[in-house]
Amino acid sequence: MLSKKAKYAIKALLYLGREKDNTPSLISDISERESIPKKFLEAILLELRNAGYLGSKKGKGGGYFLVKKTHEMNLADIVRLFDGAIAMVPCAAYKYYEPCDECEDELTCSIRDLFKQLRDKSVEFLKAKTIGEMLEKENKLKEEKAA
Repeated sequence: MLSKKAKYAIKALLYLGREKDNTPSLISDISERESIPKKFLEAILLELRNAGYLGSKKGKGGGYFLVKKTHEMNLADIVRLFDGAIAMVPCAAYKYYEPCDECEDELTCSIRDLFKQLRDKSVEFLKAKTIGEMLEKENKLKEEKAA
């Protein structure tokens, strides 16, 4: 399940992606508009900045802004940044592998095999989806709703 932290990170990136000319945004504005607790958002934005997604500017006209293009931000990387493994069981994880205590032979374990397949499909899907595509879809849905 997607954590609130990862969901809020995606919401913050979408908000910043909507800003014209990549104008810096205040934490308080993002927090209010996206209904994200301010203290929680501060930690998320700092993590996104440290991971190279955001830049920040202090002083008048300051705030957070995107340093990566929205079409370069895939959801697999964002989810992993905040939630770690995408796999549902630790023995099927790629970057966060852990053996299962009860497993006798993971090479013949059909549970592990099934969840590795699910992990592969999930990662493939999330890597193919970007913040930029989500923004385009959002605009399309708004147009359809208005029609």
